[in-house]
Amino acid sequence: MITLLLILFPILAGLLVLVSGNALAKKIAFSASIIELAISAFALSQFRINDTAQFMCNAPWIPSLGIHFKVAMDGISILLVLLTTVLVPLIILSRPSPTLPEGKGALSPSGRVGEGSFYFMVLFMQSALIGVFTSMDGFLFYIFWELALIPIWFICLLWGGEDRARITFKFFAYTLAGSLLMLVALVYVYLQTPLSLGEGPGVRSFDIQSLYEAGASLSSAEQTWIFWALFIAFAIKMPVFPFHTWQPDTYTNAPTQGTMLLSGIMLKMGTYGLIRWLLPMAPLGVQEWGNTAMILSIVGILYASVIAIMQKDFKRLIAYSSIAHVGLISAGIFSLTVQGLQGGMMQMLAHGINVVGLFFVVDILFNRTNTSEIPKLGGIRNITPWFATLFMVVLLGSVALPLTNGFVGEFLLLNGIYQYDAGMAAFAGLTVILGAVYMFRGYQKIMLGETNSLTSAFTDLTFNEKAVLIPIVILIIAMGVYPKPVLDIAEPAVMRILNIIHP
Repeated sequence: MITLLLILFPILAGLLVLVSGNALAKKIAFSASIIELAISAFALSQFRINDTAQFMCNAPWIPSLGIHFKVAMDGISILLVLLTTVLVPLIILSRPSPTLPEGKGALSPSGRVGEGSFYFMVLFMQSALIGVFTSMDGFLFYIFWELALIPIWFICLLWGGEDRARITFKFFAYTLAGSLLMLVALVYVYLQTPLSLGEGPGVRSFDIQSLYEAGASLSSAEQTWIFWALFIAFAIKMPVFPFHTWQPDTYTNAPTQGTMLLSGIMLKMGTYGLIRWLLPMAPLGVQEWGNTAMILSIVGILYASVIAIMQKDFKRLIAYSSIAHVGLISAGIFSLTVQGLQGGMMQMLAHGINVVGLFFVVDILFNRTNTSEIPKLGGIRNITPWFATLFMVVLLGSVALPLTNGFVGEFLLLNGIYQYDAGMAAFAGLTVILGAVYMFRGYQKIMLGETNSLTSAFTDLTFNEKAVLIPIVILIIAMGVYPKPVLDIAEPAVMRILNIIHP
C-alpha cells in the first residue's frame, strides 16, 4: 500500500492547496512534498535488495480487457521515485513568493491564475510521475504517461515566456505523437498475449510480465516495428537526436520550475522506458537496431555539445547540455552491459540533481540582473562567495569531476559503451571534454573578471536559496564519494532485465 499512498497523497494534497487560497499554497505544497519524501524514505528503509517487485497494489480495473491497477517498486523504480520525491520539495522551495522579485515567466501573464493552481499542477505531476515509475501494467503505464503531460503543458502555457503558445503546442504535438506510437505498440503486443480464463473467457492481459513474454515471442520483423515505435516515443521524451527539436525552446521559454520538472524528472520517463519496456519487450529488435539507436544517441552528444559551446544564453546552454547528457545515458543503455545499465541508473539520478541545480542558478542570475545572457554578466564571484562556491560544485558535478555524482555515472556508461564498441566509446567520451569547455567558459564569463553595471549590486544568496542549493551540493558529493548504496539497490533489477534479453 505504500506505493498507492505515494501516488494518491500528492493529488489529495494538491486539492487541499487549491481550496486553501494563494497565500497558503506554497506552505501547504512544500509541507506535502516533505511528507511525500518521508513516505518514500520509509519505503526505502523497508525495501529488500533483490529483483522482486515490492509494495505491490494489484486490483482489477477493467477486467473485461485484462487491465489491472497494478503498481509496485523494484530497485529501478524505487530509485526514480526517490529522485522525484527529493527534487519536488526543492523545486517548490525554489519558486519565489509572489511578493518577492520573480524571474521570467514566474507568474501567469494573464494574472488570472493563482499560485494555488501552480502548486496543484506540480503535485499532480509528481503523482503521475510516480505512477509512471511504478506501473506494472502496460495500459496503466500509458495512462500515467499521458497524465504527466497535462500539468506541465499548463505550467508552460500559463507561466511561460514570450511565444509560449507556439512553443508549448510544438512540445505537446511531439510528445502526443510519441505517446500514440507507444500505445499502438503496447496494444499490438497485448493482442499477442494468450487468452486467459482467470478473469473471464477470452481475456488477454496488459500485465508487464505477459507483455514481456508476448513481445519476445514475436518475429524479428514484428519486433523491429515494436522497437521503433517504442524508441521514438521514448526518444522524444528524453530527447535524443533527431527528435530533440522541441526541447531547447521549451526549456528556455518555460518558467524555471517547469524547466526543472521537465529536465530533472520528466525526461527520466524516457530513459526509464528504454530499460523497463523497450529492452525486454523487443529483444530481437534491440539486437538488430540497437546499434542504430546508439549511433543516434552519440551523434546527439556531439551535436548538442557543439551547439552548447556556441550559446550566449546560459539557460539555453544548459538545455543543450541536457541533450548531450541524456544521449550518453541512452547509448550506455543500448550497450546491453551491466555497467551500461548501472551507469544509466546512476546518471539518471545525477543528472536530475545537477540540472535542477544549474537551472536554479540561472533563476538566481535572472532574478538579480534580469538577464541570463553570458556576455552581459561577469565579476559575480567578487561579491557573492556563497553563490560562487555552490555554483562551482554543481558545475563540477555536471562535468563529471571525480568524487562527484556525475563521474560515477559517466565512468560506468563509457565503460559499458567501450565493451560494446571501442570506437563508439571514443566519440561518446568527447562529452567529457566538450562539457568542460562550455561549462567552464560559462562560469568564467559569468562569475570571474570585473563587475559591471548589471552585476555590481548583485546580492548573495537568501536563506531559501541556500536551502535549495546546499542539499543539492551535499547529494552531489555524497553520491560521488559513496555510490555503492545506489548501485546495490539497482543491480538485481538491472540483472533481471539483462537476463530477459540474454537468457
